[in-house]
Amino acid sequence: MFLAQTSSGGSPIVLLLLLGMPVMLFLMMRSQRKKAAQQQNLQKSAGIGSEIMTTAGIFGTIVDEDEDEGTIVLEIAPGTQIKLIRGAIARVVDEDDDYEEYDDEDDDDDAVVDLADAEPDTSGADADNAEGPIRP
Repeated sequence: MFLAQTSSGGSPIVLLLLLGMPVMLFLMMRSQRKKAAQQQNLQKSAGIGSEIMTTAGIFGTIVDEDEDEGTIVLEIAPGTQIKLIRGAIARVVDEDDDYEEYDDEDDDDDAVVDLADAEPDTSGADADNAEGPIRP
């Protein structure tokens, strides 16, 4: 008689996967909730006179707010104001933020091409390709 061998249990890898997936999901959800709470606190803390950047990348200063509607009035240029919902605040701009252009001393100045000095392409290659793919 042959005795059938029976497995005493599942693979430990399967057990680790089954236990590890819920833990990973919990940690990711917790991280997202923290980020959302921080963003909401930032949006609530911005008041009149705060310089902000909106989610659309517009910089300006808050000049008025309506807490009932949840809106702010943002001055983006002298005399130019727009009305936004408070949720459009991406971040509050500090005086320490540096918005100067990146200037690297190691840049090769010869690599910069002034398009005003460039000669126009008279080969006609662009005109030929504008009609469609190149056919043999």
